[in-house]
Amino acid sequence: MGTQHKVLDVICIGRIAVDFYGQQIGSRLEDTSTFAKYLGGSSGNVAYGTAIQGLKSGMLARVGDEHMGRFLREELQRVGADTRFLITDKQRLTALVILGIKDQETFPLIFYRENCADMALIPEDIDESYIASSRALAITGTHLSHPNTRAAVLKALEYAQKHGLRTALDIDYRPVLWGLTSLGDGETRFIASEKVTQELQEVLHHFNLIVGTEEEFHIAGGSTDTLTALKNVRKSTPATLVCKRGAQGCSVFEGEIPHHWEFVKLHSGVRVDVLNVLGAGDAFMSGLLRGYLNDEGWEQACRYANACGALVVSRHGCAPAMPTKIELDDYLGREHSVPRPDRDTRLNHLHRVTTRKQQWPELCVFAFDHRKQLADMARDAGVSEERIPKLKLLLLQAAQQAAQESGLAHKSGILADTTYGQDALNTITGQGWWIGRPIEQPSSRPLRLEHGNIGSQLIDWPIEHIVKCLVFYHPQDSAELRRQQDELIMDVYQGCCKSGHELLLEVILPEDNRDKDERYYIETMSHFYQLGIQPDWWKLPPLSAENWQQVGKLIETQDPYCRGVLILGLDSPEAILKAGFSAAAQAPWVKGFAVGRTIFAQASRHWLQGELNDAELISQVKQNYQTLIGYWRDCRPLA
Repeated sequence: MGTQHKVLDVICIGRIAVDFYGQQIGSRLEDTSTFAKYLGGSSGNVAYGTAIQGLKSGMLARVGDEHMGRFLREELQRVGADTRFLITDKQRLTALVILGIKDQETFPLIFYRENCADMALIPEDIDESYIASSRALAITGTHLSHPNTRAAVLKALEYAQKHGLRTALDIDYRPVLWGLTSLGDGETRFIASEKVTQELQEVLHHFNLIVGTEEEFHIAGGSTDTLTALKNVRKSTPATLVCKRGAQGCSVFEGEIPHHWEFVKLHSGVRVDVLNVLGAGDAFMSGLLRGYLNDEGWEQACRYANACGALVVSRHGCAPAMPTKIELDDYLGREHSVPRPDRDTRLNHLHRVTTRKQQWPELCVFAFDHRKQLADMARDAGVSEERIPKLKLLLLQAAQQAAQESGLAHKSGILADTTYGQDALNTITGQGWWIGRPIEQPSSRPLRLEHGNIGSQLIDWPIEHIVKCLVFYHPQDSAELRRQQDELIMDVYQGCCKSGHELLLEVILPEDNRDKDERYYIETMSHFYQLGIQPDWWKLPPLSAENWQQVGKLIETQDPYCRGVLILGLDSPEAILKAGFSAAAQAPWVKGFAVGRTIFAQASRHWLQGELNDAELISQVKQNYQTLIGYWRDCRPLA
């Protein structure tokens, strides 16, 4: 067993919880009104942080058998972390933490950990073959504070030693979790305790690497003089000691501890403006482990660690603020020129696009976000617009049946609106579909938003919903018209960047301009890129094969992380769309289609007029949708 293939780089054991971060910066926690939900807990953060740094990490802990436990599991799985031994505890709830950001020095913090799932870890949860499957084991100190979790940690360390794993400890000292301060005082970072010092020193010899702040080494070493504390720790273990020294950086001690700081090398970090120090230590540990486990040397490991910590302190949240490998490497290539990572456009774009939650290699989207057209149909049929919401639910049923029968798992989507399609949106949300929602006032030119300011809209949207914005745009429009549209689209884009929603920008040449040369689409896209607008998706009408190649070259140059292009329908006959799909067959940036009226218009008109019943409507719409799916597959077989 000791020589088996190591499928994991590191297994993390310790706290995993849900963090609720106050969104009102500068507010007392008493006055905070809204919170953002993130994966949290020191070990959960490190499992997440190492995974997005390219390591194969695993999480060994417990979560509750409820929504929050499932959230943590899904967040780790999404970034590739192994959750086979993230045990579901049916008797306990997932731990919660509530945090606020008052100022650079004040971060009110409340741990809700009474009989929580992750503190119920017991020795029987530790599987020897699982420990043996990893190159390293990373422990956080809270699990040494309780007899059951401590016994589980010691058993894991026993197996780690048996199978030759590297072992790392993040001291992660929280006095409240050792019962040393009031339950509501999660913010206090240091209270001296001989008992805690003794219990830590009893296990230090199990580790090859020990990481902590100066205060954490104070508790481990039993002295408030850092070098004295480090010397005391050295008496218990030959481990490499990494002491985090705040904004200065960190120091690495591999042998004897010097008597004076002048003999201690400082691995300095780049100074950044601090928004939130919470989670910086977990980010530091994630970066350090990347360098340590890849044997890149302490100089490089500390560069990773300091940079990860610097990026997190400039952002909101812990795990979601951590940089990906691509993002970190970009930052390290120009760190001295980025004093405010939170304001660096390139870095923020990389963070946005490399932390996406789901991949969409291809999409066949049924668009029924139409409002004006369906209202006109209802009026022509002499029926109330109140019929339209039911119609949209029936269209959704048709879409679901078509997707299932066509084998479109994770490649199907809808475009539906809030005005008439809210019930349809509520039904499909959370089922793994691509979901887009329009924000434009139908037929508006200059562009106007249907339901007001983009920020006030998105605060109510599920994060998985994609913002679809249709703009009628021509490079030959008047300067004033272009200015108005540019400003609103920029506002929409910035709103999406702030909220975390993806943006699909649909561009159509206006009817009132007779010059409809396809090259104007490429010119318009280039214009938006020059403005700094980088939509996640583009939606364009069918183009020639030559112009699709030009679109692809533009995207590759301006934003290689773009999701791609969807072909729109404009109520075109099926034959026209089939030809359009064929022209895009050799255009890899075209990921699929988003077509509406070609699929639903005729059947919906007959249903509103009472000429089709519900089942007949569903059957006809399903068949039309499947026909387009077949055309797409003829041109671009789905993988």
